[in-house]
Amino acid sequence: MLQVSQLYIYPVKSLGGIALDSAIVTDRGFQYDRRWMLVDHNNLFISQREIHQMALLKLKITDNGILVNHSVKNESYTIPFEPAKNEFAEVTIWDDTCTGQFVSDEADEWLSKMLEIKCRLVYMPDDSHRITDQRYTAEDSITSFSDAYPFLMIGQASLDDLNSKLNELLPMSRFRPNIVFTGGEPYEEDMMHTFIIGNITFYGVKLCARCVMTTIDQETAIAGKEPLKTLARYRFKNNKIMFGQNLAHKGLGEIKVGDHLEVLKLNYEERFMMNA
Repeated sequence: MLQVSQLYIYPVKSLGGIALDSAIVTDRGFQYDRRWMLVDHNNLFISQREIHQMALLKLKITDNGILVNHSVKNESYTIPFEPAKNEFAEVTIWDDTCTGQFVSDEADEWLSKMLEIKCRLVYMPDDSHRITDQRYTAEDSITSFSDAYPFLMIGQASLDDLNSKLNELLPMSRFRPNIVFTGGEPYEEDMMHTFIIGNITFYGVKLCARCVMTTIDQETAIAGKEPLKTLARYRFKNNKIMFGQNLAHKGLGEIKVGDHLEVLKLNYEERFMMNA
């Protein structure tokens, strides 16, 4: 039996994640997930790939907004749910450009101080629609400031299999999924073409290519060589290292830890030839 075991959101792209018992599914992913993002002076997104210290900013949902706490400096700031500025700009995430709304001068100042770089915080308004890659998703599929798709899912069995090959066990937080499930075989998510959780239909649209962010310890912000060094031995495809499945979806509602996954269709072309 396949069952949801963990749910996560990452309200500010590349900052800490928040574990949830239940999550609201919106038109562009989980509620609050990556609706905020840091940008540089060119309005280009900033991530842990360049600024490892972003991992030290931990988040919590409160009644007043998103509470951000620097785990080392022990300073905090609350990002309001509604931006204070009526200032908009076209912001860039990889090859995509969409509209972002600047949050506040105060937010910019605090985050710049914590990260010791000049940055600004933007929010994605409801009327800003970022279309997902039409080669893999339906034409009405949108996402937030995520790298490319509304959801990322990983099976616990996949991480367990990877950890069996490592000298030091890694937590699921290294891979920043939205949905984790138990049951089934390692990498079973690779082949999930269509499945249902609650009343939401999900589609496995593209395996997730992994980058240097997976090597960054989310508690210390120190980067190493794993897990990419080990994954490259047996999860290398099309010149990329794959771990996890990107998802699109149809429907709105809520999913909970403990919900069952009902697989409707498999895509056997995504089966890896295991060699490690």
